[in-house]
Amino acid sequence: MGIVGLALRKPYTFIVGAILVLLLGVSAIFRTPTDIFPNIDIPVITVVWYYDGLSAPETEKRISTYTEFSHSFFVNNLRTIESQTTPGLVLQKLYFQPGVDIGVALGQTVAATQSIRAQLPPGVQPPIIMQYSASSVAVLQLSLSSDKLTESELYDYGVYRLRQQMAPVPGTLLPPPHGGKIRQIMVDIDPTKLQAMKISPLDVSNAINAQNLTLPGGTVKFGPSQYNIQMNGIPYFSKQLNNIPLRKDPNTGAIIRIRDVAQVRDGWEVQHNVVRREGQRSVLLRIMKAGNASTLAVVNAMRDTVLPISRAAAPPGMKIDELFDQSLFVKAAIKGVASEAVIAGLLTAAMILAFLASWRSTLIVAVSIPLAILSSIAILSATGETLNLMTLGGLALAVGILVDDATVTIENIHRLHHDGADLRKAVLDGAAGIALPTLVSTLAISCVFVSVEFLTGPSRFLFTPMALAVVYAMLASYVISRTLVPIFAALLLRSEEQAKKRREEAGKPPTIFERFGAKFDSRFERFRNGYAKTLSGLLHSSWKVPALAACRVGYFVADNAEAEPAYAT
Repeated sequence: MGIVGLALRKPYTFIVGAILVLLLGVSAIFRTPTDIFPNIDIPVITVVWYYDGLSAPETEKRISTYTEFSHSFFVNNLRTIESQTTPGLVLQKLYFQPGVDIGVALGQTVAATQSIRAQLPPGVQPPIIMQYSASSVAVLQLSLSSDKLTESELYDYGVYRLRQQMAPVPGTLLPPPHGGKIRQIMVDIDPTKLQAMKISPLDVSNAINAQNLTLPGGTVKFGPSQYNIQMNGIPYFSKQLNNIPLRKDPNTGAIIRIRDVAQVRDGWEVQHNVVRREGQRSVLLRIMKAGNASTLAVVNAMRDTVLPISRAAAPPGMKIDELFDQSLFVKAAIKGVASEAVIAGLLTAAMILAFLASWRSTLIVAVSIPLAILSSIAILSATGETLNLMTLGGLALAVGILVDDATVTIENIHRLHHDGADLRKAVLDGAAGIALPTLVSTLAISCVFVSVEFLTGPSRFLFTPMALAVVYAMLASYVISRTLVPIFAALLLRSEEQAKKRREEAGKPPTIFERFGAKFDSRFERFRNGYAKTLSGLLHSSWKVPALAACRVGYFVADNAEAEPAYAT
């Protein structure tokens, strides 16, 4: 009776605590990141090496072997290293032990790649190093299409304009677009003219590299004035590259230029992927979220702020359409949990109104269920969890269990008070008398979810938040049923009892709830008596139950035999 008696002696303290839980839970709903899945912390780092011109075996010998040795020597807490080698490309995945500090691992990986570059083939560029996160997924996909713009112009607009407009949104990752053509200045060499002038393709490449440079010019002073000097080292237009001199013709003394052996044009790289939307060439831009960002926050910021401005500022004829929106799944999950809570509340209200004929008791249970859910959300937010399909699914699973604690407490209080006990004593004994059984049942159900602690890998990150959501809600429901429910029962049922006495003294008829409860009790009592007689007759008979069971089995077998198709022999 300790906590129940304390709650009845200090009711306002617990009411203020319930209000505090309400405020914390509501604020946690708006503050906690909302995502499709929990944050899956898989410690993996990806290293990508590029070096064109080597075959796959040579790339493996010259790059893969040396870099794997460097990683194993300089990087701590490595579990495994996976390397995929193709001609000119090495993709390495470094898997670390669970619980490793990924920031330290990333720094060690960068140091290891820089220390080994001296032993790699000359001209190897620094690798691309990325931290892999299973929670960084595409939350929005946009397509850029136009009847007037080329694929190259669509790609350039997506890379240099649209991505820059979306970059300020917190929690966004913007990978390069798919589809389109990447702009590139192409030099189309005429092999016949090269051979006639005894010039090699390497001479053309060296001439362009040597005379297409950005160099500082410095300053010059004329009297009291100082002027900046600009070097004529880089052309402003691609066609000006045709005028670059290669060498002097030894026979005629004429200057041989690029245009004499090749043609420079504004072109594009070899296209590796094509995106089509309704049969039309387009560009696909994926918007990804960072691991701890909120899916709803990122998508809402894009839809409400960025996309209207981007569509208004787009070139004439360009269409920016949404192809995929992951926030729809999150909103559907939230709607599902809310509907489950409403359905559970309505069914509970109907049950309490039917059996107890008390709208005040219904109100008590209706208050306890949301408070338990808000308590679980507040604890999840404080421990760094997010609102996702798993945590929301756990809350939906817990809604059906949360009804039990408050309902059993209210029913026990009504039973003791109906048997003649004083209201305060009925509240105290009714809530305290079932404290131990409900505690045992709550802990027994909570023990079911302890098994998730033995999971490893992605399963642990997926199912642990769901289990925690259920356990937090159940423990909060138990505390509420021992504190807030007795307080509300003592306050509301006393007013209900006083109102009933005033109606009886004034000679007024019973309320609609009382009349409905009396009719329901009489009919339910007849049903219960009939059920008890039927059950007693079946238990005292030695052949009725086996006969009914045999008939049921025979009907099931015959029904399945008719459903099976007949085959001719």
